[in-house]
Amino acid sequence: MNILTMLWKNLWGGNRTLQFPARPTIGQRFRGLVKFDAEKCIGCGICKNRCTSRAIEFKGGKTDNTWSYDPGQCTFCGRCIEGCKDGAIWQEEDTPPIYTTQGELKETHTIQRKPPAARAAAAAAAKPPVAPDATAAAAPAPPAAPAVAPESATGGAQ
Repeated sequence: MNILTMLWKNLWGGNRTLQFPARPTIGQRFRGLVKFDAEKCIGCGICKNRCTSRAIEFKGGKTDNTWSYDPGQCTFCGRCIEGCKDGAIWQEEDTPPIYTTQGELKETHTIQRKPPAARAAAAAAAKPPVAPDATAAAAPAPPAAPAVAPESATGGAQ
């Protein structure tokens, strides 16, 4: 392509940049801001460990846990969502709001610690009960090996 033709198209081709308040259209599988539901959170902290950009902070205490999310650091990869088995976090399907100050969208939630018994009861309620080992009790015992006579073991009686 001729350089002059390219310059002509770039200079007089019109605007290709959206002005400030306008937003691009969103694709089908868009991943937006991470949202958090403190009621569903059990306080495992897996979301913090899976966050590669360190946008999620999780601090455990004796009586409560603190969960914070800073979208300014987030890469919107979705790894934290994949790690949360309780569904306490998810991503919005809309673009984040426009912000001008660093840390303006940062969220912090305080979660009361649940005792281990309550966590175990919640986990047991989520899983269906498993029947005791019914397959082992129903299966017949294997037949015992026949006893070998001492004479046959030595090659006969002498």
